[in-house]
Amino acid sequence: MNKTIIALDIKEKVLTLLKDTTTQNESENLINEIHVYFKELIQLTGFDNSIEHLAAVDTVKGKALGLNHAAQCLLDYKRTVQFLKAMVTAIKEKQQKHPNETIRIFYAGCGPYAPFITLIAPLFTSEEVQFSLLDINSKSIQYAKNLILELSLSNYVMDYYNADAVMFDIPEAEKYHILFSETLDALLYRECYVPILFNLLPQLPQDVSVIPENVLVKMSLAVDLISDPKHKFIEIDTILNVREAVSSNKNTIIPIQLPNKKVAVNSINIERYNYLILDTLVHVYNDIWLTRSESSLTLPLEMHIEHPINFGAIVFTYLMDSNIELKYELVE
Repeated sequence: MNKTIIALDIKEKVLTLLKDTTTQNESENLINEIHVYFKELIQLTGFDNSIEHLAAVDTVKGKALGLNHAAQCLLDYKRTVQFLKAMVTAIKEKQQKHPNETIRIFYAGCGPYAPFITLIAPLFTSEEVQFSLLDINSKSIQYAKNLILELSLSNYVMDYYNADAVMFDIPEAEKYHILFSETLDALLYRECYVPILFNLLPQLPQDVSVIPENVLVKMSLAVDLISDPKHKFIEIDTILNVREAVSSNKNTIIPIQLPNKKVAVNSINIERYNYLILDTLVHVYNDIWLTRSESSLTLPLEMHIEHPINFGAIVFTYLMDSNIELKYELVE
């Protein structure tokens, strides 16, 4: 099929995805069709068995997704739709606040399909929006550059950077209006969303829009399993609020861990419950959220509570050194 026709068809599919009347089943079909175009244009499926495509990439803190997994993020359907809506909303808001300016977007962790330029850019002119793309994986940058070229979108890109976003100094950072960094997983495990924000946000203007805007990890208790029809849960506390943690940091160095969060159990009648649940809630932008099980990013962690209770508190610690993970300890 002619590349111009492909580009126009992708644009029409994205416009349909952005409609509130589009059903989940329709969205999945549209994204699958876009994926077929992408893999045909650059010969990357996201599902081959090449070791170099499967391996995660070490960063200064944590890991970045391997080429295959980064490509597969497109097929996390609800996630893709919500991020598309967020990006379009943010660009239009910035256009209102900065009339007659080109809206500049720093895209950290673009992956091989760079979907939040390849799907977004055609909705605007290159005079309206410009992107800078960064990825730690050189092959991701090359595939993204090839796809952007195939879709005739090269005039939307200011720069390509093959670098670690946790350590990167943004050239002319004050010129950017939006930071996009979809570099996270459920419970903020392994990937670098948090240290990336610690590094990049202080460089950018105070009024920069960030997508995703925030991530919360919340603790709940339940009597029954989530899969049980009788399941009800009671929310106990917020274990981690990323933007609060970043804004409260007074150091120029990224911390190796966030302050501990201690949850005393005596006051919450934990004996009445059988399961502790940790939920990841992704505040994408404005009123756009991803909640429990809507995406791979928001899959809950469910842990059985052993009785009788022989501890007085649960202490949660978010580590950000060579391994990025949320840990807990039962203390008296």
